[in-house]
Amino acid sequence: MSETFDKLKALLQEKGALTNEDIEKMVAEHGAMSDEEQAALAAEQHAMSRKSDDTVTMEQYLEASQVLDNEPEDSEAYKKALAIVEKFESGG
Repeated sequence: MSETFDKLKALLQEKGALTNEDIEKMVAEHGAMSDEEQAALAAEQHAMSRKSDDTVTMEQYLEASQVLDNEPEDSEAYKKALAIVEKFESGG
């Protein structure tokens, strides 16, 4: 793998996302990437973005369910908990 790819992958792991400016800067400094490297980097970025989509865990769901049982429906805590429960139940 090229130095550009290695540095961009490290930056992606550090920041969780890459901007076009990040990529252009690395390419200007260290040279172009191969098509395979570009595809691998795009796949890595996609995987990182899917991870960061705030998947609701079972623990978060159970805690939110308790909030729904104990808080008044018009409270902010209830509304946040309801959003968590709905996201979990819809597969998120």
